[in-house]
Amino acid sequence: MTAHLTSPTLSAIPVPAEVRLLGLSTALPPHVLRQRDVVSRARELLAPRYPQFERIVAAFENAGIDQRGSVVPLEWFGQPHGWKARNDAFLAGADALFRDAAGRALAAAGLPAKAIDAIVTVSSTGIATPTLEARAARDMGFRADVLRVPVFGLGCAGGVSGLAIARELAAARPGTRVLMVAVETCTLLFRMDRLDKADIIATALFGDGAAAAVLGSGEGTGPLVGRGVQHMWPETLEIMGWDVDDLGLGVIFDRSIPGFAAANLGAAYAAMAPALGAEPVQRMVCHPGGAKVVTAIEDALALPPGTLDAEREVLRIAGNMSSPTVLFVLQQVLARNPGGRLMLSALGPGFTLSLLPLDV
Repeated sequence: MTAHLTSPTLSAIPVPAEVRLLGLSTALPPHVLRQRDVVSRARELLAPRYPQFERIVAAFENAGIDQRGSVVPLEWFGQPHGWKARNDAFLAGADALFRDAAGRALAAAGLPAKAIDAIVTVSSTGIATPTLEARAARDMGFRADVLRVPVFGLGCAGGVSGLAIARELAAARPGTRVLMVAVETCTLLFRMDRLDKADIIATALFGDGAAAAVLGSGEGTGPLVGRGVQHMWPETLEIMGWDVDDLGLGVIFDRSIPGFAAANLGAAYAAMAPALGAEPVQRMVCHPGGAKVVTAIEDALALPPGTLDAEREVLRIAGNMSSPTVLFVLQQVLARNPGGRLMLSALGPGFTLSLLPLDV
């Protein structure tokens, strides 16, 4: 007997569904740290222990930041805190930020929590097990069968990469609705015992915040979310990340980041462009790691100076919040009713560039 093998018909091959942004929101914690007050507090705490402190006050003054949000008041800084105290503050602050941002995104999408099929939770500034979405599930009304995808370690690239993960989950099954929440409490990582320049620079830059997005496949009229791509440079593990010790997380924040971005971002973007499609990009939407990094991105991509104005504005009013920051920028850009293709971009530990197209 001869077996006859037939090729599957094209109709049998699943076609990924279009994924749209149904709702977007941001959230800030209750405490506002004004940069002038941070400088005063840092001088009080650090100058006696770090003789070169006055030489790097310019890092605070030139950061392009007026204020930042914090899950703890200014008085919290300067007291001794170990791993447990820091993580307890993370659990309380991140839990509140998650609920705030997620609730606002669901309201923007016009959906109840029970309509969500999957939740992607992005965070790199604390440990929560059970994770943040599980802690909020009962009160917010998520279904018992919701798919939970917690993501740790992406740092500043987490907002773009997390959105890309959420997009893939939504595209895989038509009708799926995915909630992505990025929440960070960077301020809790302030260290008095480590007086490396990187720690002081981090003190000048980082704030707390959260952002959330609802994605849906096969429904809605919001911006079309394309497939994300990443590029990781070899031999760059020491540029950005955390150094873990008995007291908590210590920042790894290499001074070469602006120069590295200026020298390498353009070539990486060009190499990634074919995977992103031929649609011309009308506006980059970038994670503003710092004032120098924003300028380096403009230089690397041959953008006219001042193009990344929304990035500078978010940095001014909220600082660098790590993963959610780029979604704060996206919210501002979308409020201007742009047309055409937006390209979300963020750099993070790895050292990694993450890109995601959004067609408005």
